[in-house]
Amino acid sequence: MKTNTHSMSATRNGNSAAFYRKTLTSVILLSIAFFWVGISNVNAKNTTEIIFNLKYGMMKGGEAKLIIKDTVFNGKKAIHYYMEGKTTGVTDVIFKVHDIYESIVDAETHLPMKAIRNIKERSYRYYNEVSFFQNNDSIYSKKTGGIKVPHELSDIISVFFFFVHRNYIQNIGEGKLVVLPVINGHDIGQIKIKHSGIKTVDTGIGKIESYLLSPEIEKGKVLKRSDSLSFYISQKNKVPVLVDIDLRVGTLRAVIGSYKINGKAVTSL
Repeated sequence: MKTNTHSMSATRNGNSAAFYRKTLTSVILLSIAFFWVGISNVNAKNTTEIIFNLKYGMMKGGEAKLIIKDTVFNGKKAIHYYMEGKTTGVTDVIFKVHDIYESIVDAETHLPMKAIRNIKERSYRYYNEVSFFQNNDSIYSKKTGGIKVPHELSDIISVFFFFVHRNYIQNIGEGKLVVLPVINGHDIGQIKIKHSGIKTVDTGIGKIESYLLSPEIEKGKVLKRSDSLSFYISQKNKVPVLVDIDLRVGTLRAVIGSYKINGKAVTSL
């Protein structure tokens, strides 16, 4: 099986297990981020807001919000991704999560210029800011200081938008992998994204032909298997349809609750 791989030359490589076991909602929120790769080409002055309901089995497990808007950063046109996720109800009793991820990326390359991560999960707290210097393959992290990093390093949110910007969905064949370097918190590692074919998904707006994409992630203590994440993205316009996450303690599903562009509700996909 052929694999497309970015070279990894960082002087500091995080342990893969620790990299992916950072937090439960790292898995949930990166899932939601990946869902919305199709709306990464935001036009000037546009603001997109999406609300997802997170369902744990038959119960509502929480809510995730993604806001995408154009901005200017260090004098360059940029896109600001803001993602917030929190648990509710029984799931809140079990996990108690309120996480915020922010990523500011170059509007042309979709590579990050700054990433912020603010994590609150039960008694666990984590905060970090990372500035990216893509011209010389380096970063400055508040946690670790300045270090050299792999070429075209993304953060855990922007990597999915970068994936679509490079047309990996169209260019990789079924069963093939793309491996991309990412920073998760302050640890540097890789994420593997597999094209698992085209499936017909039955939704509330009809049957939709969709790409099935399967990131391979260290299962750790949360996921049931390393291939426990399944993303269904419509072929026609790259809009997300469904995401399933098989946890050791049950199945978590992300369902679109609302979708607005410049404050106007979008009612069909």
